[in-house]
Amino acid sequence: MWFWLALGSAIFAALTSILAKIGIEGVGSNLATAIRTMVVVVMAWGMVFITNQQSGIRSISQKSWIFLILSGLATGASWLCYYKALQMGDASKVVPIDKLSVVITLVLAFVFLHEDFTAKSAIGCVLIGAGTLLMVV
Repeated sequence: MWFWLALGSAIFAALTSILAKIGIEGVGSNLATAIRTMVVVVMAWGMVFITNQQSGIRSISQKSWIFLILSGLATGASWLCYYKALQMGDASKVVPIDKLSVVITLVLAFVFLHEDFTAKSAIGCVLIGAGTLLMVV
């Protein structure tokens, strides 16, 4: 099931880039990010209430709160940078650079989460990096 959800994530992320590039025309990148964020907030809370998970708020640990807040701040910073880059550059160049997050995530997962970094992972990182470079030059 995780594979299909991840594939759905990739498809929706691709749609996000195209729709954002069209929608950001004539709109400040910070305002566009705020509008997008409000839609995400409504959608996310809607899913919480639809799935009846709102009572779980009380059981979230302090550690989880801290890291979820930090993750939210990182998401916000990412979106602000992404929308400004998308406003200034071609989607076909901005998006591949944004997807270098895959390489960075693999390295950070190895360093901080002690996940395996195999030869396959290293080759994949090199290929993604080379592919990104090829697409943007």
